[in-house]
Amino acid sequence: MLLGTLLWTGLPGVPGGTEAFATSPAMEAVEAAAPTPAATATAAVEEAREAASHGSGYREVVETPESFPAAGEPGEGDLKATVRTATLVPNRGYTPIQVTVQNSGGQPRPVRLVIHSPQGRVTERSLELGPRERTVTWLLMPADLQTGTLTLESPGLYPSSKGFYLDGYQGARVVVLGDVKAFEKATGMSRAVENTEPLVATRFVDPHTAPRELAAYAGYDAVLVAVPPDQVPDDVWAVLETFALSGGQLVLDQPPANPRLHFPLLQDAQAELSPYGFGFVRQFRACRTQAQGCGMRLWEDTERSPAMVVPAGPPPRWERNDLLSDGRLPLLSSARAPVGRFLLLIFLFSLAVGPGGWMLARRKGPLAVLIAVPTLAALTCLGLVAWSVLVDGFSLHAARYSLTLLDRERSRAVTVGLNAWYANLAEDSVRMPASSVLLAPSAPEDPPRSFDWTNGLVVKSSFLRSRSYREWGEVAVIPSRARLTARKADGGVQVQNALGAPLQGGTLKLDGQLWRLPELADGAEGRATPLDGENDALADLHDEARRRFPGAVTALEQDLGEGTFVARLGGRGFTPTAVMDVELEAAQHLVRGQVEEARR
Repeated sequence: MLLGTLLWTGLPGVPGGTEAFATSPAMEAVEAAAPTPAATATAAVEEAREAASHGSGYREVVETPESFPAAGEPGEGDLKATVRTATLVPNRGYTPIQVTVQNSGGQPRPVRLVIHSPQGRVTERSLELGPRERTVTWLLMPADLQTGTLTLESPGLYPSSKGFYLDGYQGARVVVLGDVKAFEKATGMSRAVENTEPLVATRFVDPHTAPRELAAYAGYDAVLVAVPPDQVPDDVWAVLETFALSGGQLVLDQPPANPRLHFPLLQDAQAELSPYGFGFVRQFRACRTQAQGCGMRLWEDTERSPAMVVPAGPPPRWERNDLLSDGRLPLLSSARAPVGRFLLLIFLFSLAVGPGGWMLARRKGPLAVLIAVPTLAALTCLGLVAWSVLVDGFSLHAARYSLTLLDRERSRAVTVGLNAWYANLAEDSVRMPASSVLLAPSAPEDPPRSFDWTNGLVVKSSFLRSRSYREWGEVAVIPSRARLTARKADGGVQVQNALGAPLQGGTLKLDGQLWRLPELADGAEGRATPLDGENDALADLHDEARRRFPGAVTALEQDLGEGTFVARLGGRGFTPTAVMDVELEAAQHLVRGQVEEARR
């Protein structure tokens, strides 16, 4: 039972962590997959280049600003909004819609921005504008929507609206912090000529007004910073670091003099391509002197940008069965109807009203049958209701799987999670912080109707529908003090579980020796036993859960670095929805990090 895996072999500042990261097979695999001056291209990259030979250049998605004022009495119409239309839709997640709001009056005004989709779904954000203030904000629409109507609302003014549409390009999609001139100088690419397939489609964003939420970047194949580092605000750097850490492909055209100021987990600050948590950070260095230029490197980065987690959606309505989309199985046993028990109940009911009714009619007459059959039907219905109440109850059933890396030095946990839900009663709302992303299937059925992005994300309606199975993916970077401590004792290793959940096993490498972690309750201590062989942390992975985390499992099969552990945990995991009260039917969480060595 489980999930995926991560590219993590050590943390800076932890004994043995830097050396383990720098020399790990995972790093060697990454360097082999991404050509550098010191490594030749792999077969996969050669195939990518051959495919790229059929296209060239880039496609600029030109956004058009469209303004509309708020209507009111004379002298009161002092609000104006500008929305940028034809925005490039990402592969998954949410499309960030840039809206500029200006208050030309002398009084502060509360403003509510609402996007209505033709399907009846709502995306909103509320803000407060001071006198004569102009601000740029972002509304994040689900990526499966292609058009909408933006409405500007404020007390005392009539709402005003403006329709817009989005660009649903199907190729590689890149967000560029900078303008066209800076992008072409960085990559050496030019606009694709008409009737040719471009390598990438680009969306240009001013770094000073760039989004500060992880969800605004998570769905794109890559983010390119094409401006000097001092033109990017510190809070934008922070969210870009989170983007790379949680699985994004981040490209720096002009790397800072000391990249570790913004990316503290970089092991080699001068490397062309570095694994960074679940993702990668590329610095345009060696490619500047190569004939193919840096544009090909950018395109290759988009090709190695699979989704970290892919929740499964339901099959089409005309193919209703026990399988989900792509032939996947539900991860919750309670999500499947008890067909066997229902068939038995139907068979017994048929016996009672068939042969039983005939026998009753012969003994008691037709009137007894007219009374007995409806009574028996009512009792059967009451039995079904009683079964639902006593066995299924009114609780929310869940199965939770996740992959987590612990950055102990900065007290944070980076998690990619998958949650399967079955709600007997509808669950309307859930709250997510700005450093997290809630991911729906690519073609959701009966999706939530209302998203509020005022403070993080609040799903305000229809998070889970009653009597329905749903899967949600989560990507989050949240504060955490979870840790695993170890100390040598009597020729062995004594470990203490401070990971916040039951320890179900795992592997630790200490002093060049592999140790098998014992099963421990949270807070308990136990003795690790020597392990002869390879890392066995993946021995019990759940096949169906593994399919939801594409391309992630193999990295955990690499050798552990010194002081590194991989632990299997139970419980609710590290994602923001872990605080929800659920009846947990299945759970497995894989955690990788650097052990904390305890003194005697």
